[in-house]
Amino acid sequence: MALQLGVLVLFAVVAVVVFLVGDRFRPVSWQREDDEGAHGMVLDMVNMFFAAIVAFVVVILWQQYDTATAHTVAEGKALVVAYETAGDLPDADRARVQGLVREYTEQVVTVEWVAMRDQKSLSEGTQQTFDDLRAAVAAVQSADPAVLDAQQEIDESLDAVAEARYDRALDAGYSLPVFLYIALWFGTVMLLAGGVFSGVMVTRRSVVMTAMFGFVVGAIVLTIYKLDRPFAGWNMVSREAYELALARFQQIASAESASNALPR
Repeated sequence: MALQLGVLVLFAVVAVVVFLVGDRFRPVSWQREDDEGAHGMVLDMVNMFFAAIVAFVVVILWQQYDTATAHTVAEGKALVVAYETAGDLPDADRARVQGLVREYTEQVVTVEWVAMRDQKSLSEGTQQTFDDLRAAVAAVQSADPAVLDAQQEIDESLDAVAEARYDRALDAGYSLPVFLYIALWFGTVMLLAGGVFSGVMVTRRSVVMTAMFGFVVGAIVLTIYKLDRPFAGWNMVSREAYELALARFQQIASAESASNALPR
């Protein structure tokens, strides 16, 4: 930190040296009696700095949101494949595996979504349900090649679920790096102090305009904070992938019930 601070101070010193030395060599026609030009230059640079930081942060947060959404979609698809493939298992194993797939998905939508929002972590109970699901698939005993193929396909689907679940845990705990927040607040302070450095007179109109300007800047900063976590705040990742999976489970279960009810 001290080294980084030293680099910033060094740049400030170099800027002053260049300014003072350059003043001795620049033409007289370039010189001004006041420092209005310097004020304008500094304010323009502050505006550009703030705009660049905001744009950079928003892009990062939006990419993180898209990534987190993709992980939920991948997990939802893998759960549907596991549930559907479990239909090829013996009846007792099929009921056990499909029941655990449904239970796990419901826990993700309810219990785990709250844990990700409030605690930035996954639910231990939901993890235990997933472990029970994997154990139930591993416990299937059969010499039937069709059952063995189904068992292998379910294992592969659960591997995909485990990978997406791991990624979702990282997404839930994600937050912007501290240095970006420092840069954001530095730019905000400099931006709000621009009215002082520009020498604007205090009038009723200037006070109202400054208040409106502060309101807009505050809204931008607040929006960034609310976008920081993909499973909390204003732009929360949707649970639609899991809700669609649950709806698909119901369709498959209804089709299996209708098939079993047909006379043989």
